[in-house]
Amino acid sequence: MLLFLACASPPAPTPPPAEPPGHHAAGHHAAGDHATMTHRFEDAAKWATVFDDPTRDAWQKPAALVEALHLAPGATVADIGAGTGYFEGHLAKAVGPAGRVVAVDLEPDMVRYLAERAVREGWANVEARQGAAADPGLRPGEVDLVLLVDTYHHLDARMDWFTRLRTTLKPGGRLVIVDFDPASDDTLGPPKAHRLAPDVVTQELGAAGWRVVDRPALLPHQYVLVAEGAAP
Repeated sequence: MLLFLACASPPAPTPPPAEPPGHHAAGHHAAGDHATMTHRFEDAAKWATVFDDPTRDAWQKPAALVEALHLAPGATVADIGAGTGYFEGHLAKAVGPAGRVVAVDLEPDMVRYLAERAVREGWANVEARQGAAADPGLRPGEVDLVLLVDTYHHLDARMDWFTRLRTTLKPGGRLVIVDFDPASDDTLGPPKAHRLAPDVVTQELGAAGWRVVDRPALLPHQYVLVAEGAAP
């Protein structure tokens, strides 16, 4: 797999897996160079029972998060690290029949599952697309908004990756990143050693030509960063 609600933590939330859906890469290296953790998500049917567990809605708040993105009808949005399609129904509704949702994932079985789910759910404006470790999987000037949820720390060689990502945005396009803060004491999400603080993410994005323009307090357990990219 931007973009990517202040409220109290829900009682006894069901934790997600140790590593939420998204891209993966090898090794634990310097920040901004390589991904912090290797993880594969090859069995989509198994992961769907976790990623699409209805109890996740209590803290991930997908409908409220997508509403906060202010997507215009007819817009094209990319969900990178889309997994089994947790956000796709909300995104498809937000952009309407004239819009498009490009759901990108690195795992072939996730892409297969998502394509079949789009047909099953009637998401005619959702395209499941195979990504690659070194490529966002989007065409130049294709999208209005890129959303990455629980995916940033899976990305390898982030400086090159996010520099390339800037070329995929239309004028005025945005990037939204949602992830877990290592400073948080919550038990949700990946281990703290594999999280990246929002200030670190902001610094890395800046080095790749992005400017964080907003950091809304939208979710109880995660930070949200909204960024705009300078011309490539």
